[in-house]
Amino acid sequence: MPTPIEAVRLPDPGPVYTALLRERPFAFDERVGAWVAADAAAVRAVLGSAAVRVRPPSEPVPAGLTGTAAGEVFGDLVRMTDGALQQRLKAVVVEALATADTARTRALAAGHTREALAAHRGGGGLFEELMYGVPARTVASLCGLDRDAGAEAARAVGDFVRCIPASATPEHQRAAAAAAARLRELLGPGIAAGADGTGLLAGLVAAATRASWSRTAPLLANAIGFLSQTYDATAGLIGNTLVALARGTAEVPGTAGRTEALVREVVRHDAPVQNTRRFAAAPLAYAGAVVEPGDQVLVVLAAANLDPAVNPDPLALRPDRAAPVVFTFGAGAHRCPGARIAVSVATAVVGELVAAGLAPGTLPGEPEYQPLANARVPVL
Repeated sequence: MPTPIEAVRLPDPGPVYTALLRERPFAFDERVGAWVAADAAAVRAVLGSAAVRVRPPSEPVPAGLTGTAAGEVFGDLVRMTDGALQQRLKAVVVEALATADTARTRALAAGHTREALAAHRGGGGLFEELMYGVPARTVASLCGLDRDAGAEAARAVGDFVRCIPASATPEHQRAAAAAAARLRELLGPGIAAGADGTGLLAGLVAAATRASWSRTAPLLANAIGFLSQTYDATAGLIGNTLVALARGTAEVPGTAGRTEALVREVVRHDAPVQNTRRFAAAPLAYAGAVVEPGDQVLVVLAAANLDPAVNPDPLALRPDRAAPVVFTFGAGAHRCPGARIAVSVATAVVGELVAAGLAPGTLPGEPEYQPLANARVPVL
């Protein structure tokens, strides 16, 4: 049986996750050197526990990033930190993202999609631009960047995110440091403009002011986080929705509402973020076992999405599913606050492709997947 990490790149990871749910919903897996939380109850218990951290307590910032611009940004990201300050700043970030207008987000993403279709007509690289470039450029537009600056930010964030996985090489870390410095230059004026500016950055500063948060550097780091968190996750969501159409497991949607319903079900059924890790800082007792300080927990979000205890008939792709329970965006203190933006962007991209006459049969139904440990992103 493949490991939960190997399952991320399988044509269908469902059987691996179903076996985990049935046989080992919470157990230590020597092959991955970590406890594995697979079912909904275990995932909730781990993500809701104060005993675990999002980073190893002994290494809050990867050693190769320490002392660089990328390390400074990394150390201030709410997704990479814990504690009372993190919760205070997370509340500011959540409030700011809540100001993003979904209709405007869809309109921006649709416009960037049409530009990509025109620019790549008859050429290669279209789907890479649609999956990675369009989401990053859309968020850059929401942050108030103009066309050229937004395109540059989209390229830079691609370099920055490569420093985040544990597999990052020194070359990746050097490129990420340069990218972080440039992203701070691009986004800094929007933070400096304060609440009188426009878009997400103005919302971020306004929320910080209401929370009596005065430190600028963490605000700027999390503005970069707006871009970086869209990268692999939204690419996977767009790609996995297109794969569902290519396989014929979903009908080509005829309306914006049906497109959004399909995207939301793909979030659950073929999650773009399949797993995440937690690191025990104190003993965590669960299901008769004890996770000791220093141990890792691999939290298999995609398996929990398929837990029949929370989602009946979980292996079926049903866009009309009522009130699904979805773990893809996490839970607890580190739940991703960008779900609305991700769904809006993916809905717009897929909708524009359908409107342009996309023939799903021309896409690979059994694609290769990017060599990532936690994100499921098809190569189209």
